[in-house]
Parts: sequence; structure tokens; C-alpha cells
Amino acid sequence: MALTKRSGPETRAAILDVALELFTSRGYQATSMREIADALGIKKASLYYHFAGKDEIVRSLFDQRGAEAEEMLSWIAGQPPSPELVKTAVLKWVDSSSAQKLRGIRFLAANPLLVRTLDARTGERIGSALGTLADALAALLPGHTPGDALQLRMALLGINAAVAAAARGDFTDDEILAAARRSATVLIDAVLARQQPIERARSAP
Repeated sequence: MALTKRSGPETRAAILDVALELFTSRGYQATSMREIADALGIKKASLYYHFAGKDEIVRSLFDQRGAEAEEMLSWIAGQPPSPELVKTAVLKWVDSSSAQKLRGIRFLAANPLLVRTLDARTGERIGSALGTLADALAALLPGHTPGDALQLRMALLGINAAVAAAARGDFTDDEILAAARRSATVLIDAVLARQQPIERARSAP
């Protein structure tokens, strides 16, 4: 995969995509930075310009997903608040899962020891952002309970659960994403259904 002239962010995205493909097909330890550079058709020095090493590539997975969660929070803050926004936001999050993100989820799930050996900052950003996202969505529900907030987190992590469930089967990325969307829809619909009596009571004269 030779890189044509691209911007810095586009080059980083291409490096991440190819690195994940090699990490998944050949194994993290068996893949060298030179092999990643060769697969991209660039010099190793150019690769090191963007990433100091393989650990930094893995850390970028957390940073990328954490940034997306923060962007989702900003988007929610700019919408008219309503219980219906909860479902819209969760499905928007699930639908944002690209093929590259699925590879990243598979890689991280298959390498828990590697993830734990990286500094704690890697997991904190996405974990904190997802928790804040679930809390922000729960706040849109006037009668939400701790159980509702937990169910919202489950819906947001539905893509991770779908990837794990599909690990031993022959499923396409589209099938995995569709299953995650259906699962999230069921979870959110159940939360919203519990809100209906509360909404009716609030609107009653």
C-alpha cells in the first residue's frame, strides 16, 4: 500500500490502518516497524516521524476513540435536550464504527496483556469519556436510575460485545455492525419505555 501525497492526519490514519492489519494477521510481536513502513511504501524514518514505535501506535487507538467520545459529547451539548436524543446519540455512536475500528477492537481484545503493560493513560481517556457520555445521556432522562445509566453504557459498548461474540464465527463487518445496532436499539428502547410513565406524569395537568 504505497502512500500518495497526503496530509499528516491522512498519513497517520493510513499507518494505523496498515499496522492494525499486520498486527492482526502476523501478530504484534512478529511485526516490525520496518515491515509496516515497507507495506506502506515509505522509509522507516518517515514512519518514525509519525509514531515513535509500535506501543505509540497502540496508544493512538485509545486516543482516537477517546477523542471521538469527546466529540460526541460536544455534539449532544449542541442538540435540543430530550429523551429521544438518547437513542439518536447511541445509534450515532454505534454507526461510527468503521472497519478500521473493528480491527482495533479485535486487536485490543486479543492482546489484553499488551494493553495492561502500556501506561495507564491509554485506557483512562476512553474509559472516562465513555462514562461521561453515558452519564450525559442518562441526564436527559428525568427519572433515570443507576440501572439505566449502566444499560446506556452497555449500549455504547455494544460494538465491543458484538466483536467478541463474533470471534469464533464467520461474520462480515456489516453483520457485526448490524447486530450491534439491533442490540443497542433493544437496550435503549427498554430504558425509554421505563421513562414513559414518568413523562406522562410530568405532562399531566
